Amino acid sequence: MQKKLIALDLDGTLLYDWYTLKDETRDYLLNVQTAGHTVVIATGRPFRSSDHFYDALQLQTPLINFNGGIITSKHDPAFPDQHIWLDKEAVLNIFKANESLITNAFCEIQDNVYLLADDKDLYPFLHLNEFSTLTVGPFEETLPGPTNGFIALANKGNGDKIEAYIDAHYRDIILSRNWGNDETDVIEIFTPKTNKGEALKGVSSYLGFKQSDTIAFGDGHNDIEMLKWAGLGIAMNNGHPAAKAAADIVSPKSNQENAIEYHLDQLLKKEA
Repeated sequence: MQKKLIALDLDGTLLYDWYTLKDETRDYLLNVQTAGHTVVIATGRPFRSSDHFYDALQLQTPLINFNGGIITSKHDPAFPDQHIWLDKEAVLNIFKANESLITNAFCEIQDNVYLLADDKDLYPFLHLNEFSTLTVGPFEETLPGPTNGFIALANKGNGDKIEAYIDAHYRDIILSRNWGNDETDVIEIFTPKTNKGEALKGVSSYLGFKQSDTIAFGDGHNDIEMLKWAGLGIAMNNGHPAAKAAADIVSPKSNQENAIEYHLDQLLKKEA
């Protein structure tokens, strides 16, 4: 049987909820690896909030964080770590031009978080732990350099205006996407090079896998490039419509219904 490289998003895909990797999912993926397949995590989360899931799966592969903004391998000293930075001046310019539309915002530089206005309701999204620092205040005073990412929160409808500004002034240099909800727009800005598809392409090449032997699972906007690039892209039933449109298969099951196990069971048995 041809061995596969299996790329897994975390939130809304591998994880049952924000904090939980089900024991049965962990055990299933450990058995998949024992059978000779390779698993890699590709997440928008920082290293500090994904490392424990990486360890639970006993992975030895590179870990893709910040949607490909950082790729590291703590078990392979030969792996060339990757860091893609968002220009500090661009971040400050975008923020200043849209300050009246933004209710709050934060940037990250690896494990250092820079938050515009203190709001404990945002803390779960910041993934703070003993390895991270939190600095609160105006970005022009607190931000020391280029960032791994920038997130702006705005009242519903204002996100479109922020995205229009970015497109008008930074087209082909900086991209944006809105992954907010019915009440709040959440605008993420990033570089064109920062996406899970490019990250998976690089990791796949490094590990010696052909594109046709890669399988990717995802659910969100930030999974689109990965779902398109993989030999087989599978979107969760609970996924965003844009992610479903980008996938080869839309699962009949959600992340809470063992979708990964359901599809791998079929695919790997068929290969065998």
